[in-house]
Amino acid sequence: MRCLRGPLLLLAAVCAGLLPAQTPTEGEAVLRDFRFRSGEAMAELRIHYRTYGTPRRDASGVVRNAVLITHGTTGSGAQFTGPAFAGQLFGPGQPLDATTHFIVLPDGIGHGKSSKPSDGLHARFPRYGYLDMVEAQRRLLAEALGVTHLRLVMGTSMGGMHTWLWGELHPDMMDALMPLASLPTQIAGRNRVWRRMAIDAIRLDPQWQGGDYKAQPGSLRLAAQMLYFMSSNPVLRQQESPTLAQADAKLDAFVDRYVKTADANDMLYALEASKDYDPGPGLERIQAPLLAVNSADDLINPPELGLLEREIRRVPKGRAVVLPLSPETRGHGSHTVAALWKDLLVDLLKRSEHP
Repeated sequence: MRCLRGPLLLLAAVCAGLLPAQTPTEGEAVLRDFRFRSGEAMAELRIHYRTYGTPRRDASGVVRNAVLITHGTTGSGAQFTGPAFAGQLFGPGQPLDATTHFIVLPDGIGHGKSSKPSDGLHARFPRYGYLDMVEAQRRLLAEALGVTHLRLVMGTSMGGMHTWLWGELHPDMMDALMPLASLPTQIAGRNRVWRRMAIDAIRLDPQWQGGDYKAQPGSLRLAAQMLYFMSSNPVLRQQESPTLAQADAKLDAFVDRYVKTADANDMLYALEASKDYDPGPGLERIQAPLLAVNSADDLINPPELGLLEREIRRVPKGRAVVLPLSPETRGHGSHTVAALWKDLLVDLLKRSEHP
């Protein structure tokens, strides 16, 4: 068989879901006089974003094809641009085909290239929460991109939690919601404990120096270790590192890579931001069809708690799916492996179509 070369090879890779359909456009919005729920304010809050596709407006000028996708704790919109996500969803004929959808991938407050403590304010940066992050996303869409309606809101982990909040806070603004790897309840139990462990490690570290350190405090390594511990599943970890030496080497390699670009204040703020997350009291306000997808091997949102199954009954058009453990699942990280759940997304989009 003759090998494909050049453009033909690229086209074949895109069609096979091995590459994103295109390179995203990047931009920055400056939100002026941003008021945080803490009472603090910033004269200018910078929100970085990436987009695929072009907005399409109806006869009244309303954008109807916008899709908002929000990322997890310490992540950024860049995590959705690779083959496992964009390569499965944004290509020609795929569920969120960028030729027919306008896809918006923001970096949340305190994350990626958006305004964050490490820019210079350090521990004097305003205390932000998830409600502030959702408001910044709303203002980005409305003020910078001219989007006041969303075909779909979806997110992973922290972004999944933002998706629940979007449905409650702006129930008339979207056609569908898809939270991944999240629970519609206040963070508690083990999920709160591991976050507190990382938070306390940084705050109680003498090297933190109230946030005004010159070099990253050693406690950042412990926080990175906690992320590594919670993000996968035991089966994969055992397969990847079946001996003591290999387990140590894998952990050390991850942490060494992570701390080269991470910042302790940014990590601290990101973990503390979940303090105001509590969608439970308002689940009945969600009006759009909602499909929540978790995985059975998720250590952060374990199905044995029964919380998702209990709370989804309160969402008028809600449905929940827990993916079973399989060789393809990745624990909490299954949220970014779109091949696992993209058929469910297709079904949600069909259910939420307007005539």
